[in-house]
Amino acid sequence: MKQYTVAILGATGAVGTQMLECLNEQEFPVGKLKLLASARSAGKTVEFRGEQVVIEEACPEAFEGCDIVLGAAGDDIAKELLPEAVKRGAVVVDNSHAFRMDPEVPLVVPEINADDIKWHHGLIANPNCATIIGLVPTWPLHKLAGVKRMIVSTYQAASGAGAPGMAELEAQLAALGRGEEIPEPRAFAAQLASNLIPQIGG
Repeated sequence: MKQYTVAILGATGAVGTQMLECLNEQEFPVGKLKLLASARSAGKTVEFRGEQVVIEEACPEAFEGCDIVLGAAGDDIAKELLPEAVKRGAVVVDNSHAFRMDPEVPLVVPEINADDIKWHHGLIANPNCATIIGLVPTWPLHKLAGVKRMIVSTYQAASGAGAPGMAELEAQLAALGRGEEIPEPRAFAAQLASNLIPQIGG
């Protein structure tokens, strides 16, 4: 079986960590793994399949020789670096919002439109998790009867804002539990603990 050089951009964040777990659980044929993150994470190591992989600083040159790049970074980093990966011959699957509305980038839910992968130009986007979860069960109904309109309300997890969002929620919950004043929010527009706010992402 062919082995691939796979990179994860944003490897130390909540999504990147999950991607790493999925690669391992799915027994994806990874020949070489590159974990890319910010300069402050560079040099740290992460275990993958019994070996220690050194985290590298994310930069255009880091994509040299990559076959597949999984994007788990924020929008700004994705816009800056993922086109560089494509230029160097990699196929990119991106989890950020950065390319979802770009008509030149297929927005793919494999259970629904996997064939759209065929016309990619090096970059493939995936929708928000709530969109995927909502569309997979309604797709058969659409094929059967033709859904004309959907009215959807979603309640998004703090993890949608990545590790900073989760850390902020944990800190707020801890402060509430101790009866202390809630720290000023940074990842969200308002206090998230014991609250619902009209915001998605970070």
